[in-house]
Amino acid sequence: MRTLPLVPTPVMRRLSARYIAGETLEEALAALERFRAEGFAGVLDVLGEDVADEAEARGVVDTYAAAAARMEAVGLDAYVSVKPTHLGLRLGEDLALELYRELCRRCQELGQFVRVEMEDHTTTDATLRIYAALRAEFEQVGVVLQSRLFRTPEDIAALPPSSQVRLVKGIYLEASSIAHTDPDPIREAFRTQAAQLLDAGHSVSFATHDEALGDGLLADCKRRGLGPERYEFQVLMGVQERLWSKWRDAGAKVRAYVPYGPQWRAYSTRRLRKNPQILGHVIRATLGLA
Repeated sequence: MRTLPLVPTPVMRRLSARYIAGETLEEALAALERFRAEGFAGVLDVLGEDVADEAEARGVVDTYAAAAARMEAVGLDAYVSVKPTHLGLRLGEDLALELYRELCRRCQELGQFVRVEMEDHTTTDATLRIYAALRAEFEQVGVVLQSRLFRTPEDIAALPPSSQVRLVKGIYLEASSIAHTDPDPIREAFRTQAAQLLDAGHSVSFATHDEALGDGLLADCKRRGLGPERYEFQVLMGVQERLWSKWRDAGAKVRAYVPYGPQWRAYSTRRLRKNPQILGHVIRATLGLA
């Protein structure tokens, strides 16, 4: 991990190429078009977080709005997904809410959905407050919850009615005092929380590459007689694409998460430092050993 800054950019780009569409919107749109041809919907993420100042945060809104407009123009079944700290949450919650409102307004004019991402536990309360405020004004907005956090069942109980939730295990390594840290408890929490969300009438995007978990969730949704408006799978570009086809062919909607942007190296480095286990996964996948 300490040697990451010394890794040549071409090597780092090669390691990340499977998981990041490129630096430009054109490259991201090309990836989304490719996935559409294979029967998959999309999610677009502009790489970045923890902006330095308000001007940068306002520029991020313009970038996302322009991307949403392009996706709408070419008829893609895809939407934007935005991190709170990319819209200035570290600078102030009021600023982040203002900018999310602006982005939601512009996307609403296009008939486009917006996802409020979730970051580490220090941002959870503010993120959920922002989401609740947005849901009071906009229908086409959703949020992300992490199964590893102990607090998540209570957060589910407090959601606005008919929320659209992406449920993830959670990439951030949190302390054992506030989160599950072993795979089996995280997986079991995911199952339990998925059922809690469905029981409460929410729509759920299952963000997982855990085959056994995903198969079980799909079987439960079919047992419940749920339609595609109530659940789907979300998968990361370049990860376990065999599962995408399996779940698609079983009748589920599958949506591929496509990140792009000039900050790909900084983003990749921060992600690897926050969760070093990912580096092992990336190297194994790159060598065909996953």
